[in-house]
Amino acid sequence: MSTDQPPFRDPGLPVRERVDDLLGRLTLDERVAMLHQFAPAVERLGVAAFRTGQEALHGVAWMGPATVFPQAVGLGATWNDELVRRVGEAVGREVRAMRARDPRVGLNVWSPTVNLLRHPLWGRNEEGYSEDPRLTAAIAVAYTRGLRGDHPTRWRTAPVLKHWLAHNNETDRDTSSASVRPRVLHEYELPAFRGPVRAGAVAGVMPAYNLVNGRPNHLSPLLADQLRTWCDHDLVVCSDAGAPSNLADSQAYFADHEEATAAALRAGVDSFTDHGEDSSAVTARVRGALERGLITPADVDAAVRRLLAMRCALGEFDPEPEPDGADGDGGDAAFDTPEHRELAREAAEQAIVLLKNDGLLPLPAGARVAVVGLLANECKLDWYSGALLRRSTPLDGLRERFGADRVTYAEGADRVRLRCADGLLTVPETGPDGDADGTGDPAAAGALDPALLRGRTDLPPLTVSPDPGAAGEFALVDWGGGVLTLRAACGRYLSVADDGLVRASAEQPGGWIVQETFELRPHGAGHLLRHRGTGRYLTVAADGVKVAGDGEEAAVFTVETVERGEDAVAAAAADADAVVVVAGNDPHVNGRETEDRTTLALPPHQDRLWRAARAANPRTALVLTSSYPYAVTDADAALPALLWTAHGGQAAGRALAAVLAGDVAPGGRLPQTWYASDADLPDLLEYDVIGARTTYLYFDGTPLYPFGHGLSYTSFSYGRATAGHDGRTLTVRCAVANTGGVEGDEVVQLYVRAVDVAGPEVPRPHRALAAHRRIRLAPGASQEVEFTVPLAETLGFWDVAHRRWTVAPGTYAVDVGASSADVRATASVRVDGEPPAPRPVVSVRAVDYDEQRGTRLVDLSRERGDAVAPTGPEPGELTFRACDFGAGPAGVAVTAAREEPGAAEVVLRLADGRPLASLTVPSTGDRYAYTTVRASLDDPPSGVHDLRVTLHGPVRLARLGFGDRPIAEAT
Repeated sequence: MSTDQPPFRDPGLPVRERVDDLLGRLTLDERVAMLHQFAPAVERLGVAAFRTGQEALHGVAWMGPATVFPQAVGLGATWNDELVRRVGEAVGREVRAMRARDPRVGLNVWSPTVNLLRHPLWGRNEEGYSEDPRLTAAIAVAYTRGLRGDHPTRWRTAPVLKHWLAHNNETDRDTSSASVRPRVLHEYELPAFRGPVRAGAVAGVMPAYNLVNGRPNHLSPLLADQLRTWCDHDLVVCSDAGAPSNLADSQAYFADHEEATAAALRAGVDSFTDHGEDSSAVTARVRGALERGLITPADVDAAVRRLLAMRCALGEFDPEPEPDGADGDGGDAAFDTPEHRELAREAAEQAIVLLKNDGLLPLPAGARVAVVGLLANECKLDWYSGALLRRSTPLDGLRERFGADRVTYAEGADRVRLRCADGLLTVPETGPDGDADGTGDPAAAGALDPALLRGRTDLPPLTVSPDPGAAGEFALVDWGGGVLTLRAACGRYLSVADDGLVRASAEQPGGWIVQETFELRPHGAGHLLRHRGTGRYLTVAADGVKVAGDGEEAAVFTVETVERGEDAVAAAAADADAVVVVAGNDPHVNGRETEDRTTLALPPHQDRLWRAARAANPRTALVLTSSYPYAVTDADAALPALLWTAHGGQAAGRALAAVLAGDVAPGGRLPQTWYASDADLPDLLEYDVIGARTTYLYFDGTPLYPFGHGLSYTSFSYGRATAGHDGRTLTVRCAVANTGGVEGDEVVQLYVRAVDVAGPEVPRPHRALAAHRRIRLAPGASQEVEFTVPLAETLGFWDVAHRRWTVAPGTYAVDVGASSADVRATASVRVDGEPPAPRPVVSVRAVDYDEQRGTRLVDLSRERGDAVAPTGPEPGELTFRACDFGAGPAGVAVTAAREEPGAAEVVLRLADGRPLASLTVPSTGDRYAYTTVRASLDDPPSGVHDLRVTLHGPVRLARLGFGDRPIAEAT
């Protein structure tokens, strides 16, 4: 290296030494500017501009055409760590290659999403891997390792995990608070993040919009107390878009933005994603916070140091940061290669789950197949997809595999006309030219991006006509909940541009605010047609059909049905040897970012289609192509075969055809429980999986399909399982053999459960996934599968009584099988040691309860700590199991706060109903102002008992304690 280069340019020096050198050369204003997502260049030092954030969830997103892999939940369904690592590697290489052509492409990738799929109605279910923390962590480790690359110091990309923490609802997502008690935190939420961070391939995390225990995630003390203790390199925390402003705006957690920005910076947020590319608001807030003494330059330096370390690891400050446009790791930047195309096909095949098969599948060679349904000729994208370079729909795949003359098709959309007083809604004949089939020049494939068409105002708007012919017919699809799309005869969807006029201008529904969805609302003898994007009704004006402005009268439409979708489906199905109904969701409609689902039910329109197909031809298979589970109990009972796949990316159709034809035996497994009905679900905001008895870990009912479920075209047998441990590592072995007639994949799943353990009774999972392995076996072949897992992490639980991870001595079962409900071999292990002792009651944090009813967790202070409050006007109750009162304490004290006027009561009694004390908590005037109230015990308990604490009235309970010594202060 040239001697005239400063130390921060020397790749031979340690990263921290290089960063310290560069940091020392920056002015305070330059450092403050780096805190915004769009950090400007420092030209005097030759430091380029830098942007945090590049979406790459299942391919490079928002930057034009790129290889599109299956959705994240589909990658989770592969249960194949090695495959997902290769997908991550391909995405990372495409990021590098695309950046060489376009400097707007960022190397700090905001992927993957490791939020657990706790609730299947979450609108962003497609973005997560699994409801299980260990499977999620394993898939995330694989994906981030691929994104990061194998070079010891140079990172291909810098992955950021989303979204810290307990983020699983779109409803009121920026103001709702997830109540996460310590057991759920340590056993369920944290492991999904901890696994990939410990693996060393994660550059940082993004906090979620929501609050946890009453405190915004962007102020989470766990960023310092947990996250940044898990690895030996600096982790960057990138805010979610607009979230810093939410702290003082929608959340009103602080009185002003300077105070909010300072608090977020002190909590550990390094990069502020706010106000788009305009950094002036953020930098002004930071400077204001400095002037007010809310933060110091050292707080700024801590954040900038972490950001510079990430940029250094990406090679930005090296003398030749991107030789030959590659990433310095063997020159391996690549884009749309044959290998990537093949990998997309392989991933799509491995993500397919066979839910049921009574012999219909695989379809025989030469079969005449009817492929029908709303998604039969679709290759749907989602909000975090790139534009398709190429596409394959189920219809494409089946025609290619069986021959176009052997495959018939019916979409099943209702063909309708919409008549108003002036005539029929009509689409003018002229329209845009362009390659819309995705098979031409990849550079032109961006035409498939609906954003390129929907906003056009040079297309003529819809009009009304007395006799429009085909131009007055529309394909109407009801996606559920009354939400519908209307597609014109030209193949484009009705959409509303900024001028408010309605045009047939969108190749697909899409966009942050979807402009292609409508609702028919009854009105007199007809309907009003409401545009969901604007919330306004359609009207007919001189310049065309448009959304009505203030004071304008809406048009009343009657719907004239030309053809029912189920009639077309039945006609196609009747003459076929087999029928494939492809149903599911459009990822931009009814369940997506900003919008949760309201039901597990398949939309009625699609329910009618599979019923019509089956009535015409019992040899009907239902393929669910969706971002989330459905409750399809009737279909399961009536149809001989069901399959599920997430939206499978560019190779989805070809992959599905290969599985249906038997060229590939299905081997995917469900990454989350499929419940039988909405009645099985907890409230969307119920994050206590233990108390709510939800996910496969605790669900006491019978699911439609269990976690880990998936069938094959072959069969597998399991030999005897053996298990043992050395005090640190649990080792399990089991032989698996293919006893069928075709090659196939088996996902061998290892579960553990407590059978007979010492200590106080603690609710434990029915069984919990400890490890998995996807193996491929030829007919007659066998393989011994060995698992080695850490003993404590696998068998332990969070002991709330003593605030530590504990492995209770006793006997544990080790189950090996094909799903959480299909155990094929069982062994047991014995763990020795001291049993967990009863709970000491000198000082007890209220949050460390064992059970609760009618309470929620709230913030003890703005900075850290948790308290407990009643959920509503009804009393809330906490239960503390196995409390050791010793010889009998003379008194009791509670530390609590009450912001409201008046007083609250905290009543203590034993579980058998024996009263102990009732303490009155006066108003403290502020929710963070705590007081300690004491009472003597006339008849003190002795020995070990369960304690119940009831909260009457608005109160925040921080601690309670028995005895003469003062309880710890509420901090």
